[in-house]
Amino acid sequence: MRKSKVFVGTSHPELGQLICDRLGATEGKCTLSKFANGETSVSIGESVRDEDCYIVQSGSSRINDHIMEMLILVAACRGGSANKITAVLPYFPYSKQSKMKKHRGAITARMLANLLTMAGADHVITMDLHAAQMQGFFTKPIDNLHAGPTLARWIRLNVPDWKEAVVVSKNPGGTKRVTALADALKINFAMIHTDRRRRNVFPMSRASPTSYEDEEDEADLDPMSMSEIRTARIVQGHVVDDDYEPEDEGSTHGSSQDNEAMFSSIYSTTSQTEHALGGTIDATGSDDEDDGEFVQEERMITLVGDVKDRTAIIVDDMIDRPGSFVAAAEHCAKNCGAKSVYVVATHGVFGDDCLAEIASSPYVDNIIVTNTFPISAEARMRFSKLTVIDISPILAECIRRNHYGESISQLFDHYMQL
Repeated sequence: MRKSKVFVGTSHPELGQLICDRLGATEGKCTLSKFANGETSVSIGESVRDEDCYIVQSGSSRINDHIMEMLILVAACRGGSANKITAVLPYFPYSKQSKMKKHRGAITARMLANLLTMAGADHVITMDLHAAQMQGFFTKPIDNLHAGPTLARWIRLNVPDWKEAVVVSKNPGGTKRVTALADALKINFAMIHTDRRRRNVFPMSRASPTSYEDEEDEADLDPMSMSEIRTARIVQGHVVDDDYEPEDEGSTHGSSQDNEAMFSSIYSTTSQTEHALGGTIDATGSDDEDDGEFVQEERMITLVGDVKDRTAIIVDDMIDRPGSFVAAAEHCAKNCGAKSVYVVATHGVFGDDCLAEIASSPYVDNIIVTNTFPISAEARMRFSKLTVIDISPILAECIRRNHYGESISQLFDHYMQL
């Protein structure tokens, strides 16, 4: 591309090189280093006057260093009289902090959007924002691309009997993403809900049979399909039988019921007034940022949908922590009869030992992510269940169309391509 330069940061050089190869361009010359006191130093090694500059820098495990590197690169291009500066962030950093979850909290994603604008960015290209409303944080144009067509194509080519598969949302907040993918593939979808309120109350009902042997008898009692709603208990992050009791619960069983009644009474008089509209719905309950709490507390997991003897495809925008994915896979396979479980996401963040825990689960058959977030070659070799899909063609095409002033509506109306 003439009159353009593509600069690649140190967060994800592999993806940056793939984008340059797709564009038939060479990486712009720049020196990225650190001073002895830890400050980031950036030096542009060629003229960018009246050029369109594209800076590729994704989120990574060293997220704060790479954010500063991105901001300084943008400012350096602005200081070099670049015509237009586009920040390409396949995984937008701090995207989980896009809403205020507690009093005196910060909407960090909005602050980062303001920093990019203040540094001199004229345009932002990203992919599958954690919340689509984040586009309103920017005062400059933003293109929020979708990995849907790439993931759907992989499913069609690699999932056996994909036409009979079911796309599953592991929390209510992801249903829009899941239904869009299900509509594109023209297959069914289901939803999982994890109850954070009734942690120790698990009423038995005909809608939650404990075994498949009882399903036919219960189906005779209820004309509604008993396979449509299934519940189970989660203890220490894993699905257990209804009659399971922790080892130390026997001596305190009576007192635990009293405590439950006491806390329920306290909750009824205090928690309900904490919501501005007087409701009792936990707005953060549709997400799983507090994965440590998810593992520690006993909860109830409910699947609304039918995955029996089908492939369950659990879809989310990112895989950061393992708890909710492992529990969802166990519930689909153990209690709901799924013959195989695929975990699919755009961003493979894999914090701490997340990848190892999900891969070690016998109920997870495959883990599919794109390369928006850097994943080491060692991890790809170590975990045979992991598949990393190259997303550079969509990013490169967006850059090319943007440079030549062409419409990119086809990249937004992505499911028309399938």
